[in-house]
Amino acid sequence: MSQITAEVVYKNFTQLATSQRAKFFALLAEASVRSENFSHDDVFGHLAGDKFTAVEAAKYLEVSMSTFRRHVAQGRIQASSKIGRSQLFSTKVLKAFKRSLQDVKARNTSRMR
Repeated sequence: MSQITAEVVYKNFTQLATSQRAKFFALLAEASVRSENFSHDDVFGHLAGDKFTAVEAAKYLEVSMSTFRRHVAQGRIQASSKIGRSQLFSTKVLKAFKRSLQDVKARNTSRMR
């Protein structure tokens, strides 16, 4: 019987579709609630240097593609690189932008009270 190594698991993980990666993290998060508590960096720290496609970035930000494209066109989100016609967006930029969206939403909610 062959030994499963971290390298093999990681290689297989990187070949998963985005939806399956999300499912993996959901399972991991569910398990952590039952036992240990992992920090955001424990779970997602390895993604710090990753780049997202526009579709992945829109999903991460929980906005539609048209809204995401509008943010890019208005300069609110900058692409970190391009491959052909495709733009890639850094995790750091998306994380900061998502926080700003949450701050605006929180301010608007508190004003309505």
